[in-house]
This record gives sequence, structure tokens and C-alpha cells, in this order.
Amino acid sequence: MASVLQNIVEKKHYRFIDGEGVSWQEAVRLSAESLVADGSVSEDYYKQIVACIEKFGPYVVFEHNIAMPHTTENATGAFKTGIGFMVSKHMIDFGVDEFGDKKEANLFFTLSAVNPEEHMNNIQQLSFIFMNEPLIDALAQARTPEDILAAEAKFPCEEME
Repeated sequence: MASVLQNIVEKKHYRFIDGEGVSWQEAVRLSAESLVADGSVSEDYYKQIVACIEKFGPYVVFEHNIAMPHTTENATGAFKTGIGFMVSKHMIDFGVDEFGDKKEANLFFTLSAVNPEEHMNNIQQLSFIFMNEPLIDALAQARTPEDILAAEAKFPCEEME
């Protein structure tokens, strides 16, 4: 079974940006573009994610400068379950959370979900990636799809098998 990162590369669900001066709203839009390109989500799917973040705060930003933009399951405009991956050379500022902590990210894993089982499997595999700090550090330096696969080969998530 292919890993989440292998699927991302195989499906061309990746993007690499400079990110300087990019708003978090624009970053969310850019992070969903690879999902738009193959029909996984509609062109305006990202607007639902932006609306949720505006309503609930930067809940999509985790430790290690990881963002996992997503909205409710079976959101309008989600046609396939998938993950879009984006790396920004510069940090994207999401503001502060309810505790006053600054939230910023340069790694984006944007989710779309129509199949709950596939969606939960993706989240489980992502959780193993998120806990693998050497892999996260290597992914933050990725500039090509080959870099993504090389990072995974060098710092495998053993729980993924």
C-alpha cells in the first residue's frame, strides 16, 4: 500500500511556493490548487476552509509549523477524498489563537473528504508524519516531488505499514 506521501506525489497533489507576503487566506487557496487541478475539489472549496478559520481561529495550525486546512466532512465542493501538500519557503502568519500564541506554518496538508474510512486513514497516517520531527524538517526543505520521496525514504514512518 502506498504511503500518504507517495500518493501525494503520484497524484501530483503538491505545490512549492516562496510565500513571502502571502496571506494565510491566499496560502489556503494555493494549498488546495493541486486538489482542484484533478477534480478532487471545486475551485471555491478553499473558501469554506477560510470561513471556518475566520469563525473558529487558527485551529488548523499545529506544532512544528504544520497547517492542516480542512472543513467539515462532506463539505460542498469535495468530490474525492485526498490530501494536497504545499511547502512555503517563508512562514505564513495565521495570527494568534485563543491563548495568544502566534500561529504560523510553512507545511500545509490540505484535506478533502467524501469517504470517512479513507479520510480517517489519511489522518492516522498524517499523525505519524507529524510526530516524525526529522521527516517534518526534511519536508520543510523540499522543493521538488523527488525531495518529498527522498525525505520519506530517509526518515520513514514505521507505523505506516
